Amino acid sequence: MKPPGLLSVLTALLRRDLLLGYRRRADLANPLLFFLMVITLFPLGLGPEPARLAAIAPGVLWVVALLASLLATEALFRSDFDDGSLEQQLLAPASLYAGVLGRALAHWLLTGLPLTLVSPLLALLLNLAPQALWALLISLALGSGVFSLVGAIGAALTVGLRRGGLLLALIVLPLYVPVLIFGSSAVSAAAEGAAWLPQVALIGAQLMAALVMAPLAIGAALRISVDN
Repeated sequence: MKPPGLLSVLTALLRRDLLLGYRRRADLANPLLFFLMVITLFPLGLGPEPARLAAIAPGVLWVVALLASLLATEALFRSDFDDGSLEQQLLAPASLYAGVLGRALAHWLLTGLPLTLVSPLLALLLNLAPQALWALLISLALGSGVFSLVGAIGAALTVGLRRGGLLLALIVLPLYVPVLIFGSSAVSAAAEGAAWLPQVALIGAQLMAALVMAPLAIGAALRISVDN
């Protein structure tokens, strides 16, 4: 029997994870609610001065989006590990590369994309300059893709641990730093009227590298976790 192709495996697992995510809408809302609540607290804690809020807006938006994405990462493979289906997926003749890529893409669609789409509204709350909104949208759309792919590596390594949230953060947060730096720099540059496309291009390059390399690392990490 011929094993299924890469595209069919990717689309099948993508469809499956999106359907499961739709059935667990309450869990999916947690990262978005965290993003909304934390951003809303900054004007209350720092005061309503527009200049102060505008100065911190790029960094605050990116840091909180990073943490919100991380919040949904630990459970990426947890349910499949608990019910034994993850082991069956690893033993199946289907492409593991396409399978984990589909899982990471589903994570981005359910977590990274909503965070990206709501970010301009919260940016206005922090008095971010309107000309920086496109830079925020584009950079966060690309950067959240990197967060999903790299975070899936950490989730795969810690899936066998009952309380692996702290270890997951220790693994992936250092890998998030370059994206955070270039993303907040792009938004800050756009707010000041300077060139911001070079920083976005660097985030795009990191996303391309993650698309190629991360599924290999995720597959290897899953095999290690399941074997142990």
